[in-house]
Amino acid sequence: MRLRLDLAYDGTDFHGWAAQPGLRTVEGELAAAVTTVLRLNEPARLTVAGRTDAGVHAAGQVVHVDLEPEELERAVGHSDRAPEEALATRLRGVLPPDVVVHRVARAPEGFDARFSALSRRYRYLVCDDPARVDPLRRREVVSLRSPLDVDAMHAAAQELLGLRDFAAFCKKREGATTTRTLLRYDWARRDDGLLEATVVADAFCHSMVRALIGALVPVGAGDRGAGFPAEVLTAGARDPRVKVMPAHGLCLVEVSYPADDALAARAHEARARRD
Repeated sequence: MRLRLDLAYDGTDFHGWAAQPGLRTVEGELAAAVTTVLRLNEPARLTVAGRTDAGVHAAGQVVHVDLEPEELERAVGHSDRAPEEALATRLRGVLPPDVVVHRVARAPEGFDARFSALSRRYRYLVCDDPARVDPLRRREVVSLRSPLDVDAMHAAAQELLGLRDFAAFCKKREGATTTRTLLRYDWARRDDGLLEATVVADAFCHSMVRALIGALVPVGAGDRGAGFPAEVLTAGARDPRVKVMPAHGLCLVEVSYPADDALAARAHEARARRD
């Protein structure tokens, strides 16, 4: 049987999602917790919707794990709760405070946390007024010294939307495609004065979101023209003028999935390589 886990984490003290020998990772902590709670003979194998980098947070991460029915039943113990509810409660009891499992549920037929996803939505927070920097939010907000023109940034961001090769904004991996569909890229100033970027795509390649943010900050600061980000995209290669922004301003907010009867078809479609 397949279970869906919805969780959140503060990425500050993690070396990203993916398990790495000798390093503290979100996957490592969660897999160890599932293995311990259910007394599994082998470490739990997790599939995640989006691998976040070191220091990146998540408010709406999604994971799936495959178990035998009798393994899940071990979570119940002497309680009369549903096994999924019992597992979620017990995981919250053993996980460190910077990881929280909000929900555990039986996944619908055809569900795959990674390949069934239609889109991932990220948020990036910036404070461009040194007088308004909040030290209590230093783990999630990037502070800049100069004011930014949010309207100019938003307008320039619209030129990047669509099905494109985002090689200029990705850290290349051997054999991996950099073709993605950027569905939404907005910049807005919030009521609390912070600048918030919303970035939505069907999928992202390594460091893509933070590079997209870095391409718009010079536009907002007046150091580059409105056409700069599109110029970088068209060039198709990493540009030293584009700074990959700090990880702590970034948060995976939501992963969207189709209706249950379309999950398997979406997973099949997503596995196809695009160039």
